[in-house]
Amino acid sequence: MGEREIQEIRIGVYATEEQARELVERFMLVLCPDPEHAGPCPVPWSIGLAPGEALTDDPYPGLVEQFRIEHGEG
Repeated sequence: MGEREIQEIRIGVYATEEQARELVERFMLVLCPDPEHAGPCPVPWSIGLAPGEALTDDPYPGLVEQFRIEHGEG
């Protein structure tokens, strides 16, 4: 087994704040299906939510355009 190091997984979604927070809750249950367990998780993790305007660059080019096309808004 290789050495552990920090890995980052980013997921961009075009959603309302409420929808994004619901997704965060779901991801948390995937990462730790038993939040009431004793002690730390076997694989340490953290999760965060950043609104689009907080991003310094556009890490998801085309995401808004894709949404508009798929929903007939563009």
